[in-house]
Amino acid sequence: MGTSNKQIRQFCHPCSIMTSDTPPLSLMRLGFPVKVLGAPALPSHDSRRWQNQPHLSVSLAYLRDIFLYLESRAIHFYRLAGQLAPYLTHPELPAFHRQLDECATELAVVGDLARQQRLRLTLHPGFFVQLNSPDAPLLARSIRELEMAAALLDGMGLGQDGVIVVHVGGIHDNREAGRARFVRGCEQLPAPVRGRLVLEHDDRRYSLSDALWIHRRTGVPVVFDSLHHRCLNPEAIPSIDGLRLALATWPADVRPKIHISSPRTEIRYLRQPGSVRMQAPLLNQHSDFLDPFPIIDLLSQALSLSLRPFDILLEAKAKDVALLRLRGQIERYAPALYPHIG
Repeated sequence: MGTSNKQIRQFCHPCSIMTSDTPPLSLMRLGFPVKVLGAPALPSHDSRRWQNQPHLSVSLAYLRDIFLYLESRAIHFYRLAGQLAPYLTHPELPAFHRQLDECATELAVVGDLARQQRLRLTLHPGFFVQLNSPDAPLLARSIRELEMAAALLDGMGLGQDGVIVVHVGGIHDNREAGRARFVRGCEQLPAPVRGRLVLEHDDRRYSLSDALWIHRRTGVPVVFDSLHHRCLNPEAIPSIDGLRLALATWPADVRPKIHISSPRTEIRYLRQPGSVRMQAPLLNQHSDFLDPFPIIDLLSQALSLSLRPFDILLEAKAKDVALLRLRGQIERYAPALYPHIG
């Protein structure tokens, strides 16, 4: 593979040293992505259109308020908005390209605040980032997007736990060729970007086994996603074994993260002029809240097998409200597990 994964990760910012206030590494920290629903007026980023001159500085001001809310709820894991720096890489809007330099001081302040709160931050760029694309311009834009994502995390002074999650991408011609193209695309990334990159399997195209295949050729760690694994698991790997396999792909000095969600179960109403049709739910879609019992079972198995500690990003439409509800349900229904949840 050439440069080792450990060597690559040395390019990341070194400020990941634990303080005396850091939660014990035995805890499984719960987190959620982007939007805060449990408090009013906490936008995740400056979402104004380009004509209104949105800016990273506004997003960072919003982020400081979000951090205060997270601290008040004892939440120590949060996924940043992918558009934190609006239009940062837009090829036709060069006026937005220097936001990271313009906000160097603010980025450092926000990063310091995250460390003081023992808050883990990660990024998940949009699905337009496709390292396995056969289209050269799209691949170049994907690499540029990942370079800027890594630069933003570096600007905050985040350590190696500040990972960037990507999917394999489209099938294009066939799955095997798509996997191989991802490997070649990954090899084109600068070392600081590869040092933060982690790979999530999906629910329709590339399974956990595909992600593990890519890991063996690139060293990129694998993010286990519980719902994706239920939806696409041709090898019939039990969830606890899938979790164990994914955790084993992470370097010893980087704390793994996984994704947990519950499938949508409610009726879908398709409204058209003059009619409303009911359809069954799409089980690959996220529910508003989380079913606590499969989650309790999986996490209890992980504890009983002494699997390495990991963080858990909860993907539910109710966001932080769903997290707080799940935390209370674990305390009620699994009191032996609750002390291990952060």
